[in-house]
Amino acid sequence: MAAKLSSFFGAVGNGFRNFFTHFLQGDLPTKLSYFLMGAGCFLRAQIVKGLLYLAVQAGYILYLVNFGAAYVAKLNTLGDVTQTKEYDATLGFSVIKPGDNSMLILLYGVFSLMLGIVVFVLYLRNTKEAWENQQTLAAGGRLQGFREEVRELFDRRFHVTVLTIPTVLTVLFTVVPLVFMILMAFTNYNREHQPPGNLFTWVGTDNFSQALWENPLWSRTFLRLFLWTMVWALFATFLNYVFGILLALLINQKKVRGKRFWRTIFITTVAVPQFVSLLLISKFLHDQGALNSLLQSWGWIDSPLPFLSNGTIAKITVIVVNLWVGIPYTMLISSGVLMNIPEDLYEASKIDGASGAKQFFHITMPYMLQVTTPYLITQFVGNINNFNVIYLLTAGDPKSLSLYQAGETDLLVTWLYKLTVNEQNYALASTIGIFIFIICGVISLVTYNRSKAVREEDQFQ
Repeated sequence: MAAKLSSFFGAVGNGFRNFFTHFLQGDLPTKLSYFLMGAGCFLRAQIVKGLLYLAVQAGYILYLVNFGAAYVAKLNTLGDVTQTKEYDATLGFSVIKPGDNSMLILLYGVFSLMLGIVVFVLYLRNTKEAWENQQTLAAGGRLQGFREEVRELFDRRFHVTVLTIPTVLTVLFTVVPLVFMILMAFTNYNREHQPPGNLFTWVGTDNFSQALWENPLWSRTFLRLFLWTMVWALFATFLNYVFGILLALLINQKKVRGKRFWRTIFITTVAVPQFVSLLLISKFLHDQGALNSLLQSWGWIDSPLPFLSNGTIAKITVIVVNLWVGIPYTMLISSGVLMNIPEDLYEASKIDGASGAKQFFHITMPYMLQVTTPYLITQFVGNINNFNVIYLLTAGDPKSLSLYQAGETDLLVTWLYKLTVNEQNYALASTIGIFIFIICGVISLVTYNRSKAVREEDQFQ
């Protein structure tokens, strides 16, 4: 890790050194490209490319002058002019006098800065290309024309053409909203600070400190939901994984007939949309639902069983119900992997006197873990963010007075949803979102890099 960081900073240092060196050693077109983008191209007969660089520079300047600069200038305060009502004597009634909008200032300010980063990267590319053009001509070479470069984009550099549009869309619809959400966690954007009527402003790390220790209600809610989220993710992942493998092993037994029939039966739960199954099961297990009504009519119980109305029982219920919708996925993946385990390994172990249990723990599971570790990590992280099962089955209930805007079965992600939709506490919701991101990122990176699938990827054939 240290070597990679050293290499990265070394490359950055070389880049800055080359930037100034090329300016000092450059000819007139190269030097002009540092002030006028594209000069190193259109002054050397690369007219179209040079004009495109110049258009980028001119367009960004016009954007800043006419729109972006006003929002960037107010990023430090997020606005200071509040919307007000004033009586208009001419009209005879009060009219709204517009003010600043903190949310738009933050959104457009972030977008303008990120657009500036893109333009800066193109600017560096422009200076580098001007230097390369100078070196090519000095060596007696010929510069490519615009048509030749376009032809290369559909041939040797086709990967650039294919990846450009997805990259732009990713930046617009993933990176910009992500940065916007992260910055929102450092503000007081909540129900009392709703623009344009009421502005919100920067509060630093107050939301983080309050969520972790300063606000007893927030910190207690975060800690309890974090522990429950980890417990849920652990059981929801590994129970599905183990039972899915056992089910696949059972179906793949030579003595079992109608393997396709049994696989089809279990895959039926996958064919039915998950939200339909969960909503039906929620109604079925309700205190006045079909199951309790049936048991009471048979005289087996005197009062409804609290499948979803008791905190502890509700947590057990959602874990068990998740087996219904999760095991078939693991069974499908496990069936494919099990069919590829060399039969010779089992035959040799039988000759050595290995029991079925030893074969399972020393042959089947190591092979499965080697192949399915990335899937297992994905499932674990997915269950940390498993909104559907919890919200559709229990909606986070039963409610608890000791928790802030959360119920006993709420995960961090469903709590985040409630904070946003019900409480309009966007600042705290963004803070929780950052915590979830850190948790998922750390678990994914550490587990994957320490797994045998990575450390011994060339040793297991």
